[in-house]
Amino acid sequence: MNGTSTRQRHIAHLHLHLRGALAGARYGDIIELMSGITPHVQAVPPDAVQLDLTSALRYFDLSPYDLVQTTMMRLKALYGIDSSAGLAGNRMLAAMAADASAPGDTTWIHDGQAAAWLGPRPVTALPGIGRATAETLAGYGLHTIGQIADIPAATLQRLLGAGSARLLAERARGRDPRPVTPMEPAAHLTADLVLDRDCLDPAQHHRAVLGLADRIGQRLRGERQVAGRITLTVRYADRSSTTRSRTPAEPTNHSPALAATALGLLTALGLQRARVRGFAIRADDLLPAGGAHRQLSLDPGDTRARATEAAADRARRRFGADAVRPATLATASALGFPPRGVEAGSRN
Repeated sequence: MNGTSTRQRHIAHLHLHLRGALAGARYGDIIELMSGITPHVQAVPPDAVQLDLTSALRYFDLSPYDLVQTTMMRLKALYGIDSSAGLAGNRMLAAMAADASAPGDTTWIHDGQAAAWLGPRPVTALPGIGRATAETLAGYGLHTIGQIADIPAATLQRLLGAGSARLLAERARGRDPRPVTPMEPAAHLTADLVLDRDCLDPAQHHRAVLGLADRIGQRLRGERQVAGRITLTVRYADRSSTTRSRTPAEPTNHSPALAATALGLLTALGLQRARVRGFAIRADDLLPAGGAHRQLSLDPGDTRARATEAAADRARRRFGADAVRPATLATASALGFPPRGVEAGSRN
């Protein structure tokens, strides 16, 4: 076995402490700065970045800790940005270590120390553990990560189901094989609907937004991406428009979750008698689906819905985009107006 295959990874997660919002252009500058340390840089919107330092250590002839300090000093000197950092052998542990670090500090989980560091921490510290899962585990006296790591796999499966139990057990043991993947932080997808005449009917507004959300979801799943932010734009008969954005609970490509976010934005606008001429939904902060954590769910209905969605996507790929049309996510053609396609965009 050669040295490359056995070399220990060193992943750094830097949390950026910002007074205001981090604009896409500025985020791009930060990614470019980090790329001067290592080419293996991944944006973690809205305010973090991860670096695989493994190959950079030999070039800089520094320890992992000293290289992280150098990176933090560059951020402060060039952009005035304070940061806290986590350093570990994989992405999940590095992110958790950063969460445990005060501004200006670095928490380093050394090789072989993951179990001891994770053990006393609450189960909710693990990514993807929500209130329902935590309450279920607490009902059986399981409150810490160490307790989860110690119980037999069969017991955990009886409590959570096979898929969720397997993922939780891997996380509780500090395992995360995901690589740091360089990416464009400001990529986006847009779907819009332009009407030939004014529309005053709130029910039709509702159906149009559902249809656009479904189209965005199909494209995201087809490209194996998830969206971290959803923006809804409503265009009116007088050529004015309103734009609102919202961050979902977690990055997603699940059409019902995208629709719920978009409809929440629509409802908040209160367009009961508005003369609407068009809608657009934009998905921002795109991430590779395989590199994003997903909330563990105890709801079997959620699992069924995702399985049905995957089957519908397969049918569309084989028989065409209109082969499957969910009743609850009626496409914009229900209005009698054809929507435009989903457009992809790179950095603004």
